[in-house]
Order: sequence, then C-alpha cells, then structure tokens
Amino acid sequence: MAYTTIDDPSQFFQIAFWTGSSGTDTITFGGNSDLQLDFLWSKSRSNGHSNALMDTQRITSGDYLPVFADTTDIEQTFYDSELQSITSDGFTVGTQPHAGGDGKTYVGFAWKANGGTSSASASESGSNVAYNFQVNTTSKFMINKYTGLGSDATLNLGNHFTPEWMLFKNLDQADDWVVYHHKNTSDPDTDHLHLNTNAATADEQEMFDDVNFAADEINIGTNHEVNADGEEYISYAWAQVQGYSKFGSYTGNGNADGPFVYTGFKPAWVMVKKTNDAHSWYIQYGSTGIDSGDQGSNPVKFSLQANSDSTDATENSMDFLSNGFKIRTSGNGHNTSSGTYVYMAFAEHPFVSSEGVPVTAR
Repeated sequence: MAYTTIDDPSQFFQIAFWTGSSGTDTITFGGNSDLQLDFLWSKSRSNGHSNALMDTQRITSGDYLPVFADTTDIEQTFYDSELQSITSDGFTVGTQPHAGGDGKTYVGFAWKANGGTSSASASESGSNVAYNFQVNTTSKFMINKYTGLGSDATLNLGNHFTPEWMLFKNLDQADDWVVYHHKNTSDPDTDHLHLNTNAATADEQEMFDDVNFAADEINIGTNHEVNADGEEYISYAWAQVQGYSKFGSYTGNGNADGPFVYTGFKPAWVMVKKTNDAHSWYIQYGSTGIDSGDQGSNPVKFSLQANSDSTDATENSMDFLSNGFKIRTSGNGHNTSSGTYVYMAFAEHPFVSSEGVPVTAR
C-alpha cells in the first residue's frame, strides 16, 4: 500500500466556525497544526450573503479584496474590511456581512499556499500572459494572478504540477467564474463549468484552446471569461495529493443507498456538481475536531451552495468515512440514476499515515 506524503492535512487546509460581533473578531484555527492561510472562502451560515473569496495574491493598500463565487461581480473594493488581517494560525474579520456581523454565524474554508510570497512573475512576452503566482508544491495548490491578452495565450504554471481542478475569474469585468475539472467529460480541455451558476457542462474550444493541461503551462483561448485584453484575472489551481485531496467523478444510481466514493482519506470538505444537467454546486463540510453543531456526525447534516447565497440547508446527503464518502440520498444534486457528477474533496485525516497507521471512521 502506498502511503500519504501529508500526515496532517491541517498544515494546508482547515475549517473555522465563528459568530460575528459588533466589532472585529479574531478566529483561531483548531487543527493539529498552525495554518497561516493564503486563500479564504467565507460564507454566512445563518444569513443570505454571498460566498466571499479572498487571497494573499490580491492585496490592495493592505486590503484583502473579495470576489463572490455566486455572482459575476468584479473584485469588490467596497468590502475592503471583510478580511482584515492574517495571523500565524487564524485571521481577523471586520463587520462587513460576508465575514462578520453581530450575531451572524459563519464558516471559513482556508488553504495555505506560500505565505503571500510570489514563486514566480514575468512580464508579457510573445503569447505568454503577464503572471504572478505563489505555489505550495507539497499540497499542490497555486494562486495565479495574470493579465489577459485577448488572443490565444499561455499561462505559466512554473512546471510545478498539472492542474486537475482550476477556478478562473475576471476581476475587471462582470463575467462568469470558469471551472476546469480533469474528469469533466472525456474531453475536459474543451469543456467547462461555471461556478456561479447551476448550468451543466458547456463545450467551448476558445476557453482552454483545446489543449491538454501540462505542468509548465496551460493554454487559454480568446473567451473573455479567461483572457480579455488588458484585464486582470485570478485563478486557483489544485492537483490531488494522496491522502490529502482528490478530484474525481462518479455516476449516480438514483437510490438512497448511493455510491461509495473512495478518496483515500476521511473528508473534511466535499463539493459535488452534476455535469450532465443543471444543478447546484453542493458543499458538505465538517470535521470531528472542530465541529459546530451536527457537523461532526454522519450523515453530514448541512450543506452550502457555491453558486448561491443561501444559508445552510439540511441535506443528510452523505456520510464522511475513513477512506471516502458515501452518498445517502437519491436527490438530483447528488445521485440521479445515470447522472454524472464531479467532486472535489479535502481531508481531515489520511486513511493510512506515512507510518502505516490506519485512521478510524467517525
């Protein structure tokens, strides 16, 4: 049996719960390791506020500016006090509604990259776009800010890993979020999804220029959602790491005794999207060490939607197991008969540690 290279996933990904106050709030992570985040996905569980995504690659005058996963909105300069500061093991939020607010409850999903330090940057040259990225080569996560050309171009990835899941957003124009997933149909390099909508997979050659992704660069076409002349973009890229992350697909059976999906770890976070029909992006989350309410037991009680500002909904749609997740619903968003689904998952614990020690289920 091959073992993981990441014994403690909390070094690179953690979940935090908090309740906002009338002032600033400092949240400390509860994982085994300290986590200085580079990418925060914040959502109110109790109120209808958008999913706010903030990162250390986009800092303007000391402000971490959000973009909203469930809208086409440009980068939000008005909400400059959502995320106020980042600590060695947490963060401070203000009173803006997507991360703070008196009596409102929140959840934050946090990933570590490279501490805000760019791993590479370059000026525009030939068909290459101007880019500036930071990367974590252990957890295989990259944040890349780049400037579009408006013509077929390449986006440098530094030869670190071949992406299996990517998000793209135009920061200057009201465009849809573009999602690449390596298991999205048999031809993922022309197919894409939109994070802010419930739409099924769309086929467009000019999105990724019909070229397979590689470790050193990806090809982007002339679609303005990924490559408009002179406009700024942010992209987030991941590749799977055994025992820590997994980006795959499954086929539904239309039964409440649904498919078991092997990940090689006990999940802390799973997002599922139906690809052959319109349905929302569902996020199930929780971990036994830092849970809020029923999020620490099976079935996982609540879910959020990446494409909606909806509050936590009771789903009871899956179990988190020691080596994967089990679908527990015949609902359209997770498990219609012959429905095709992609998923993205991050670990609470690996199934087997690097020392060969198994991890028990919930």
